[in-house]
Amino acid sequence: MGSTPKTIRQRITIELGLFFGLLFVGLVLVPVAIYLVGGKVFGEYAGNGYREFFSDLSAKVRSGDRVSWFLVISPYLTILVLRLVAWGWRRTS
Repeated sequence: MGSTPKTIRQRITIELGLFFGLLFVGLVLVPVAIYLVGGKVFGEYAGNGYREFFSDLSAKVRSGDRVSWFLVISPYLTILVLRLVAWGWRRTS
């Protein structure tokens, strides 16, 4: 028979779970990756290591800096764009 269509509440729950999971990735794992790669490419951070780097980044996020917020939500935006491309691909095939 196949699966039944998901209700709006189920879709919203899944989407919020995905958003908050990827927001966690953006807040925790992305800064670690940026710090490590930046250290290899550009040299040591001018501050006192990762603690100060993360403190500076989180202060910018809390103050509403658009670039910092874009960085934090970039994992979710990436998945969203990939899903949109896949949807468009299926619609045109």
